[in-house]
Amino acid sequence: MSGVNKNIMIVGVGGQGTLLTSRILGRMATRAGFDVKLSEVHGMAQRGGSVVTFVRYGESVAEPIVEEGQADVLIAFERLEALRYLHFLKKDGVVIVNDWRIDPITVVTGAAEYPEGILDTLKAARRTIVVDATREAKKMGAPKAFNVIVLGAAARHMHFAKEDWLEVIRETVPPRTVETNLKAFEAGYAL
Repeated sequence: MSGVNKNIMIVGVGGQGTLLTSRILGRMATRAGFDVKLSEVHGMAQRGGSVVTFVRYGESVAEPIVEEGQADVLIAFERLEALRYLHFLKKDGVVIVNDWRIDPITVVTGAAEYPEGILDTLKAARRTIVVDATREAKKMGAPKAFNVIVLGAAARHMHFAKEDWLEVIRETVPPRTVETNLKAFEAGYAL
């Protein structure tokens, strides 16, 4: 895998597991022997605020920030967040988006409207994989595990073996959630 340099962007809303997902991905790349840089560039601890993390890995990574138009993969836990950060994705990049809507405060208060046709806009702009991870997680009886379902779908667009992903998830998630998260990853990987 020499010469591999990947820029992954993970976007969502506070409370969706964006940071845990970036930690899993960062550990995965470290385990594979890559130089890894992680960065949380925006973010609000409160639920509802936009959260953005970058995971960059390769033989040598100088800085943690991904410039506009440089992300290889955009992992989005919500439709509007995918649209909001689409300009960071390379022309030949892929967006993996959870088909879920969370109204930002501007929509809730009536100051703005939630855009229509987001998935169509994404598909017209870049290679787009839509995952109904929230519904899948609810079906599993683990509604909070949707982020790991999305990660499972995204894992197919990275250079790591499925068994390694499962091992890193075991090491990274809280012990009481290991089995649930392994099932969630498997479900996403199978999509």
